[in-house]
Amino acid sequence: MASNPPPPSPLDDALAPLPAGETFTLRHGAVEVELAPDAGGRIAQIRFAGTDWLVGPGDGSHATIAWGCYPMVPWAGRVRGGRFGFGGRHYRLPVNMAPHAIHGLGFSRPWQVESRDPFGATLALRLPRDEHWPFGGLARQRVTVAEASVHLELSVEAGACSMPAVLGWHPWFRKPDMLNFSPRAVYPRDADGIATTPTAPPPPGPWDDCFVGVGTVVLERAGQRLGLASDASHWVVYDGAAHATCVEPQTGPPDAFNIEPRVLEPGERLALSFELAWAAIES
Repeated sequence: MASNPPPPSPLDDALAPLPAGETFTLRHGAVEVELAPDAGGRIAQIRFAGTDWLVGPGDGSHATIAWGCYPMVPWAGRVRGGRFGFGGRHYRLPVNMAPHAIHGLGFSRPWQVESRDPFGATLALRLPRDEHWPFGGLARQRVTVAEASVHLELSVEAGACSMPAVLGWHPWFRKPDMLNFSPRAVYPRDADGIATTPTAPPPPGPWDDCFVGVGTVVLERAGQRLGLASDASHWVVYDGAAHATCVEPQTGPPDAFNIEPRVLEPGERLALSFELAWAAIES
């Protein structure tokens, strides 16, 4: 495909409103998870012992990009200018946060509920094979609740042709009283706010950055402690907003299609897990 102006996008602009639509709730012990399949397959709210942990659609920002916890697929973060090369050809993604393509296709499209029980649900999204994403593929997520934890699984499987892929989760946590993490290195951002290589020592916050060597991240608010763990190789932390902090496990950095491409061959699957677990705050 030759490089040309980006095609008109059927996606909502990343800052346009996206209501939750019909939702349903999973419950186990002190944990409640409200799912909104029509709103990009996202988690609309996570509640532990009566405390809401996520920014909801009615919490001052109705922007598609700025509430709940949504899957990022088939890319995570920004793709510079919506442009990338793959297999010797040049491609243009729909620019949904000018001038870049951001957070994939899944967060603004309805997902299908494949299965559901009191403690879990599986959702699926068939990726298009058109001018907006010429590769196809199938994305699937599983949400499972336990008495004091939530387990998330996200995957994407290539269809009949090879494709680039990055997965991520994008939770918008209500502003914590404390954020604790110890990254090894960061991808420096350039003047366009895009991650670049090589990695460097982490800077002081506030952050809108991609880190590696993170380990477990801990948040505290409202007298509760939440530990975040994942098999992700990369984590993006955004804490520049006064009302929220985002801690995003990803299988690659922002703009990975250009700086660290991961290729799935036909039928190959990429997966990511994310665990949220509450524990008592030690006095």
